[in-house]
Amino acid sequence: MAFQQHKEAARPGAAEAVGALLAADGGKTHPYIASAIFARGREAARDLADAVHLISSLHGSHPGVVDLAQQRPPEEAVRGWLDAAAEGFAEERAYLMRTVVAAGPLPSTPGHAGCETAVAGQRHALEMLARSERNGCALGAAAALVLDWRAIRAVVDAAAQRFGVTLTPPALPSMRQTLGVLELIEAPAAERAIVFGAQQLLIQHRGLWDLLEARSGARVDALL
Repeated sequence: MAFQQHKEAARPGAAEAVGALLAADGGKTHPYIASAIFARGREAARDLADAVHLISSLHGSHPGVVDLAQQRPPEEAVRGWLDAAAEGFAEERAYLMRTVVAAGPLPSTPGHAGCETAVAGQRHALEMLARSERNGCALGAAAALVLDWRAIRAVVDAAAQRFGVTLTPPALPSMRQTLGVLELIEAPAAERAIVFGAQQLLIQHRGLWDLLEARSGARVDALL
């Protein structure tokens, strides 16, 4: 999946802004995903199963965010990155789905009907971002997904280990490659659209982590 990036000098812009968004609102900063889900004792298996099921609800189908972004006519500077990201995400999706199968059924949780509605809304929001006609929006969403996938991957890996799935090496472009390709976008309107797409994707991910945390608490309360 190696690809060659252009070497042109680029002024700071979308890459710096997206990096700041990731540092502030990425999955690694959410308390549930950052640590709590790994410290639930005997509830950890159900929490991890719940997580991979809901992650697959957002990102387990094809075409996903990266695939839809790839379908839009990309600027030559980002074509290689999009191709590599789409190829890598196909591998990540297959790994996720093997883990979902090994995890078994979705854990029974009070209020599940409301959860289904919430996840459907998140999935629709992500699709709208990836299909946006605004130049740069789909790229921003795809880049944020690739960057934030590192936090998601930690959860998927933990679930894979728990349920006996062989771990696979990460397949997506690196953070350096991803931020590097965003530095090549110099049009101010496209930069703003990239930042918007990234911001909105991270908002949907934060909503997913909040939902998983609430579902974990509801299962605990149901046992009391």
